[in-house]
Amino acid sequence: MSGELRVRDEDLGKRQDADSIKGATTSTQEFLAEFELNDTDVYMTTDFGTPIDEAVSLKGGVRGPTLLEDFIFRQKLQRFDHERIPERPVHARGAGAHAVFTSYGDFTNITAASFLSEAGKQTPMFVRMSTVIGERGSVDSARDVHGLATRFYTDEGNFDIVGINVPVFFINDAILFPDLIHALKPSPDNQIPQAATAHDSAYDFFSQETSALNLLMMVMAGYGVPRSYRHMDGWGVHTYRLVTNEGTTKLVKWHWKSLQGKASFLWEEAQATGGKNSDFHRQDMWNAIDAGFYPEWELGVQIFNESQQLAFGFDVLDPTKFIPEEIVPITPLGKMTLNANTKNYFAETEQIGFQPGHIVRGIDFSDDPVLQGRLYSYLDAQLNRYRGPNFEQAPVNRPRVPIHNNNRDGKAQAYIPTNIAAYSPNTLNFGSPMEANQTTGNGFFTAPNRLVSGALTRALSPTFADHWSQPRTVWNSLSLAEQQIAVNALRFETSHIISTTVRQNVINQLNRIDNNLAARVAQVLVDVSVPPPDTTYYNNNKTAYLSIFSNPLPTIQGLNFGILASVYSNQSMSQAAILSKQFANLGLFVSVVAETLVPGVNLTYSAADAIDFDGLLVTPGAESIFLNGTSPLYPLGRPLQILQNAYAYGKPVGALGTANNAFHLAGITERLGVYFSNSSDALLSDFEAGLKTFKFLDRFPLDS
Repeated sequence: MSGELRVRDEDLGKRQDADSIKGATTSTQEFLAEFELNDTDVYMTTDFGTPIDEAVSLKGGVRGPTLLEDFIFRQKLQRFDHERIPERPVHARGAGAHAVFTSYGDFTNITAASFLSEAGKQTPMFVRMSTVIGERGSVDSARDVHGLATRFYTDEGNFDIVGINVPVFFINDAILFPDLIHALKPSPDNQIPQAATAHDSAYDFFSQETSALNLLMMVMAGYGVPRSYRHMDGWGVHTYRLVTNEGTTKLVKWHWKSLQGKASFLWEEAQATGGKNSDFHRQDMWNAIDAGFYPEWELGVQIFNESQQLAFGFDVLDPTKFIPEEIVPITPLGKMTLNANTKNYFAETEQIGFQPGHIVRGIDFSDDPVLQGRLYSYLDAQLNRYRGPNFEQAPVNRPRVPIHNNNRDGKAQAYIPTNIAAYSPNTLNFGSPMEANQTTGNGFFTAPNRLVSGALTRALSPTFADHWSQPRTVWNSLSLAEQQIAVNALRFETSHIISTTVRQNVINQLNRIDNNLAARVAQVLVDVSVPPPDTTYYNNNKTAYLSIFSNPLPTIQGLNFGILASVYSNQSMSQAAILSKQFANLGLFVSVVAETLVPGVNLTYSAADAIDFDGLLVTPGAESIFLNGTSPLYPLGRPLQILQNAYAYGKPVGALGTANNAFHLAGITERLGVYFSNSSDALLSDFEAGLKTFKFLDRFPLDS
């Protein structure tokens, strides 16, 4: 059941006004300005301030050896040698941005958390989105779970929701995390494959540790290849507690809903994107923020009572399970707006140290065994990356409130503690810093009603044992086209498995989800058999909230649109100029593509690809470049290839006037998502609707 909440202030609306965004941005900029270095119109210095010339090393004679005494040379190279810190063992590749959170209302009836205490209250934030498995040099569009980690710099300390873009986790006991990552990472003998699960060890693990099947089904159904960071939701995965000042509690699941909508690549498109632009997601988010198309997410919670932990057919402490929104609706609490790009990737995005243990008054943990393990592991990971305990002193990690404690010294200590009585209790500093708790000092406190009982045991709860009913619900919730996407994804993945034993084990597990699913995947494999249906966990449950492709986007702002033209046709170029302005007025990033970068063209055919656009239009007068696709100015057949691939990726495509001849050459006929018209206004309307549909899956065949 949903908890009772005070109604949010509807006057805040769904979009923040410019003044509010500007004010929140200024606050963050002022805080960080103290740590910024301005190198404008100054002389070079050492790290200790001595002006120097470091363009040439000191030698014994102009052709002689470099001298050891050259402290300038030594400092420059030593600093370079130590520029990198260890990359994250997971979530190594990502992008970050500053943000602001605005509370929809006063929620003090369910939580003592200050950032949710009044309507319109704003809290600065930092957000980092990422892939999980790939290393820092991998591609953005790899098929993978994606991280969505958020930090609230609240007026009572930092609070982190360290989430991902699916509502469930891989495993239900944190002790398995090293096994999971070892299985998913590249093979230790040849470091292949990078940022991919299409290999033996991954599916050996999935088929043996079947708690991962729920997540696997979602990843294969499109969650693994989001169109952009902006077009994915986020989940906190674990069950948490909200705690009032009086100590009463509700259990909650955190949820970030993208106000851009959910959208995903098709797999062939994702692979092409990785090859053509490995930074696609990072570039997309940067460009959107830079253009003032500030991405937004709504923070909500599923709220339920302590007594309902086993009320939904599974245990809410099992992070491999989700609560369907039909059973417990999401209650919106506020909105996050990404309002500023970083000024230095390393100092901000790379040094940010998220951890579930960053908690504030009014929020408490549950006994979820993976959450309990992450509370230890994330802190330990930061200690390893920073080689010491002072990582919280980096500007991006510092809370926006003063800190007071007896922690001292350590590597790279940046503060100057003045309290000589660094212990408690003390009288020499008049008992300060004093202990803060529920009743004194407005401190964090553990929910008073939390109880622990039972004999010590090394075992999972039997309430965690069902690993197949929810993957079955995921399968049931997909449209026929989405089921085909999941089947094709699993065919691709399992066809890379060498071990016949692993292949058979995967089919056996898929059969426990759905016999038809197992049979369709097995169709492309060798030396595997499809068992008879195992109906133990078969059900007809479904939810309307998992589908990615069934729901239109609420906005097309920030999508990419291509206009294919030719500099050898005046008609083509003049139409391209008019259309470019019209489509830009819809909030799209418009690229006019032609043979050379003459005025009015911002992308050449030699550099362009179908992956660059969410939709594209061919101008009249450009037909000749499709009919005669040979030119030294671009690869053989490139213009036609762009059109054909855009269609093959399910994108909306169209032609103005006689440009439909290019479509006839490509074998593309008028249908849903394919627009022919002599009117630019009609095409504008068609594409506005088509871009919201985003993918036209009726183009793709289904298994009979």
